Amino acid sequence: MTIQEIQNEIIEEFSMFDDWEERYQYMIDLGKTLPLIDDAHKTNDNIIKGCQSKVWVHANMNDNKVVFTADSDAIITKGIIAILIRTFSNQHPTAILEANSDFIDKIGLKEHLSPTRANGLVNMIKQLKMYAIAYQTQVN
Repeated sequence: MTIQEIQNEIIEEFSMFDDWEERYQYMIDLGKTLPLIDDAHKTNDNIIKGCQSKVWVHANMNDNKVVFTADSDAIITKGIIAILIRTFSNQHPTAILEANSDFIDKIGLKEHLSPTRANGLVNMIKQLKMYAIAYQTQVN
């Protein structure tokens, strides 16, 4: 699936819920399906800066696609990173760099986060794109 198709799928899934309590529960459930980072990669180098909670992200290349794993010490944050990993993992670096993240606004996530969590969300996206930049140079 393309990033856009995955984003559309996520928008559709979130639209099935009537209120934000249900959406938060869904995010928590998504966090439980997150491809977990190996404990060896839970280092300071892999922590997302500017997050209220600890969030670790690791990436590697597999068949010219960036594969992300992650973890967090907070259940909501784990759900947020799970949504981002689902969107951007197993994609070509160029696709990650060219993708927008307006689906976050379409599901209403940013407006339902505290300012520090919203800032953390922006930093998570930036970090995933930084990995894509690093791997893009290897592909070219």
